[in-house]
Amino acid sequence: MLDIKWIREHPEALDAALASRGAKPAAAELVRLDEQRREHLTRLQELQSRRNEASKEIGKAKGTGDAGRAEALIREVGEIKEAIQDGEETERRIEQALEDALARIPNLPLEDVPVGADETGNVEVRRHGERPIFAFEPKEHYELGEALGLMEFEQAAKISGARFTILKGQLARLERALGQFMLDLHTGEHGYEEVAAPLLVRDEALFGTGQLPKFSEDLFHTTEGRWLIPTAEVPLTNLVRERVLDEAELPLRLTALTPCFRSEAGSAGRDTRGMLRQHQFYKVELVSITAAETAIEEHERMTACAETVLKRLGLHFRTVTLCTGDMGFGARKTFDIEVWLPGQDAFREISSCSVCGDFQARRMAARYRGGDKAMRFVHTLNGSGVALGRALIAVMENYQNADGSITVPEALRPYMRGLSTIGAPA
Repeated sequence: MLDIKWIREHPEALDAALASRGAKPAAAELVRLDEQRREHLTRLQELQSRRNEASKEIGKAKGTGDAGRAEALIREVGEIKEAIQDGEETERRIEQALEDALARIPNLPLEDVPVGADETGNVEVRRHGERPIFAFEPKEHYELGEALGLMEFEQAAKISGARFTILKGQLARLERALGQFMLDLHTGEHGYEEVAAPLLVRDEALFGTGQLPKFSEDLFHTTEGRWLIPTAEVPLTNLVRERVLDEAELPLRLTALTPCFRSEAGSAGRDTRGMLRQHQFYKVELVSITAAETAIEEHERMTACAETVLKRLGLHFRTVTLCTGDMGFGARKTFDIEVWLPGQDAFREISSCSVCGDFQARRMAARYRGGDKAMRFVHTLNGSGVALGRALIAVMENYQNADGSITVPEALRPYMRGLSTIGAPA
């Protein structure tokens, strides 16, 4: 959520930033609502002031025996009281209208974010490793998994419908190994604290991180009013909800391995084969809570932590800066890490790392007290460290062999009881 005071002072800058994201101008309506709210508050204050004055005058009138004057003042106070009650209800409606309008405005991009309408405007920052060379035509992950008898889609569809996958045996273990490897890396070497986070959250938590109210169709809602988390960003970031931290506590670095649930609204026809785009998947999430001055540096650090996962797995990848039209709702700047998938002959996103400024903190009332004792909103960051399903796909496709077996990367073998190959012929 943006600062209405800043919007009042910089309406042109707001609309220019929204235009760069492909959004409609909003400053005029926001300023109008804010002026209406301020004018109404001034009127209420005037009524309250007159009520206090009239109440004092009643006592004076009674003291001088002016019963007529006292009676008139009593009627006036009663009328003012009713006007104030009506005015307070109007104030709540105006406040809610302003809050609702602000809640739907996306975050403003940083100045160095490239301007573009869609993913074609993204800019590559760096590239790591080389594309693997095969002496055979590489297969896609679902071809490999089904041939091994360790990946099932038809049975998953019978149980749950489309966009679900069943993993079995050594592939199920490989996915589990990926999660344990990532958690050990981030907690043991990168300084993140592991958190066992709730998978069901309230409206307020999703509002805080920006999924509600605008993106409710992307979520799964339970019959008793809670939501399944789309990412552990939601519970991890909300750990500082309605709290005041000391600056000395910052940065907080948190990580969790959780299932994630997404309805994939608007994705009809996209990535329907295999397990690239699922309703349910596992992900290791990274969240940082920082002071304003260190957020940009923390963004680079977080992205490097996610990149390290792929480096340790020996995967070829590139890192790109998302353009204004391709960024998420709450981000000010986003780095996407895209891993090479030989079966698709393409780079595909495996991690997004975003710096959000104080956008989420304002929605969560999350603040910190600086050394000067002043209260400020924290700055929040989140990133995938990384998505297990897509990491599994990348390992399968990059480490496939001509006989359909899959070599286990060295980094994962301690988690696989030393197993070096999945599906090796007897």
